[in-house]
Amino acid sequence: MYQSNQLPYKHSNVRDLIDSLLATGGLGVTALVLVCFAFAPAARAVSPPPDGGYDNFNTAEGTDALFSLTTGLSNTAIGNSALYFDTTGYSNTAVGVYALKANTTGSENTALGFYALARSSGWSNTAVGNYALTFNTTGISNTATGDHALENNDSGNNNTASGFSALFNNTTGSDNTASGQSALFNNTTGSDNTASGQLALYSNNTGSDNTASGQSALYSNTSGSFNTANGSFALTSNTTGKYNTASGLSALNRNTSGGSNTASGYSALYANTTGSNNTAGGAAALRNNTTGIKNTGSGYHALYLNTTGGSNTATGVDALSANTVGSTNTAHGSQALFSNTTGNNNTANGSNALYSNTTGAANTANGVFALYTNTTGINNTASGYAALFVNTGLSNTASGYFALGANTTGDNNTAAGASALLANTTGTNNIALGSFAGAALTTGSNNIMIGAGGLVGESNAIRLGTQGTQTATFVAGIQGTPIAGNAVTVSSSGQLGVKPSSKRYKQEIHPMQAASETILALEPVTFRYTKQLDPEGVLQFGLVAEEVEKVNPELVVRDEQGKAFTVRYEAVNAMLLNEFLKEHRKGEQQDRQLAAQEAVIAELKAGLQALAAAVKEQDAHLQEVSARLTANEPAPSVLVAQE
Repeated sequence: MYQSNQLPYKHSNVRDLIDSLLATGGLGVTALVLVCFAFAPAARAVSPPPDGGYDNFNTAEGTDALFSLTTGLSNTAIGNSALYFDTTGYSNTAVGVYALKANTTGSENTALGFYALARSSGWSNTAVGNYALTFNTTGISNTATGDHALENNDSGNNNTASGFSALFNNTTGSDNTASGQSALFNNTTGSDNTASGQLALYSNNTGSDNTASGQSALYSNTSGSFNTANGSFALTSNTTGKYNTASGLSALNRNTSGGSNTASGYSALYANTTGSNNTAGGAAALRNNTTGIKNTGSGYHALYLNTTGGSNTATGVDALSANTVGSTNTAHGSQALFSNTTGNNNTANGSNALYSNTTGAANTANGVFALYTNTTGINNTASGYAALFVNTGLSNTASGYFALGANTTGDNNTAAGASALLANTTGTNNIALGSFAGAALTTGSNNIMIGAGGLVGESNAIRLGTQGTQTATFVAGIQGTPIAGNAVTVSSSGQLGVKPSSKRYKQEIHPMQAASETILALEPVTFRYTKQLDPEGVLQFGLVAEEVEKVNPELVVRDEQGKAFTVRYEAVNAMLLNEFLKEHRKGEQQDRQLAAQEAVIAELKAGLQALAAAVKEQDAHLQEVSARLTANEPAPSVLVAQE
């Protein structure tokens, strides 16, 4: 034996050093051995060569170390039976009893620890720890750090395990990464998985492309694939579910077979089991969802109690918090649709929008406190702060600050404008357009208010504009359009209508008699309106209101200043009719008098005609008497005969 150099430790040769280190066990062996190598004196060319040095750059220390070596190069074996069966393998390093014992032709492997890579003949594997990669045979490019890490790996490739029993049962799975005690413990054939944390992906068997970070993350996953879990107990119950993403403590904790879920936040989608295509962002978001699908909850307690409801979207603290089985709801804003349980097809945008809604459906609320008190009302639309605030009615539409703010059970109302239909409670079928339009209406129905406040209790009315505010009205489609019907007039309060003639609407009815005679003093004129009123200057026929006022003040209509504005032509027409009838009656009386006179004249004429006939007859007799006298006939006989 050669005379060894004096070393700064008590052992006299390398074999004694290794025996002492092996007695300590564990990773301490590796550390102490590496320390020994680090502090060893520089190599020298001595004769005979150092104990343990062999041809082709091989080094062996320990009983049966490199026992079967033939042509292998650059191997280092330290420990009983280390690299025992290696024949042609090269660049292998084995430190520990039975380390890389079964390796024959595998190369570029590193094994540090008792039974590390003991049965391997693969390539480019690294095992640090007792029983690390113990059963690896043909697997290549695996890295195991920790006792029992990748212990059962057989032919799996490109795996990385760091931690006690990490990837313990992996056999043929490849491209897996496990960091933490028992991470990916039961994985056998699953590939492309990443587990970081104690018991992460512990039960995974054949699942692939999973990522778990945190204690017990994806703990129960067996064959589920493409899942991502970040946080302790995230997706811990998942078994076969796929395409899930969980970030946060206990996120998707109970998910088993649900797929395509995304949970971010403490307890997000905690109770989900088979529900799929859900998205939860925020602590306890969608916490109680079990089988509901296509839900999106973003914010603390968003969709907190949802169980089987589907296609809901909640964004904001406590948004849709109480929803259980309601579906197709959308809530954006703190406590939006907070109380909704079974209501469907609702949309709430704004803090506390549709806050009290429970079973109401097909409602839309945009604005803080919009439809706040609505519980069972359906088909309502509210846009604006506190619009439809206390509503429980149906099919109402409110747009604007406090629009329909007091409505309770009124239905089919439409309000557009700040505080439009503000006081309406039970009125139905009202339409209000404009700020404070219809604001005075309470229980009235069937009103249309455009820029008008209306009256308390009013029904069946249409109001356009505000008296004294709007001073001109233009309506298209009237001028030049021929129709049949009655003339429309405007009252002093601005109300449109047809002036009635029925006795039902009149009182103090008296004959006009001489009251109409004042029109005989009126002076009709021709005129043209000013250019402002009639740019074309068409010739007009009529009266001058100021002149008519002098004759009869009752025949003029006054403006807001009390000045004469126009003439009551319909009254003038009635007075003309009265004067005509008076003259007509006079004419009829005269006709009757004339007829009587003509009758008298006719009677007198007949008498005269009879008298003339008698005179003529007498005249004839006289002529006859005269003729007889002339013929000397006796006259007495004639006279006697005449008598």
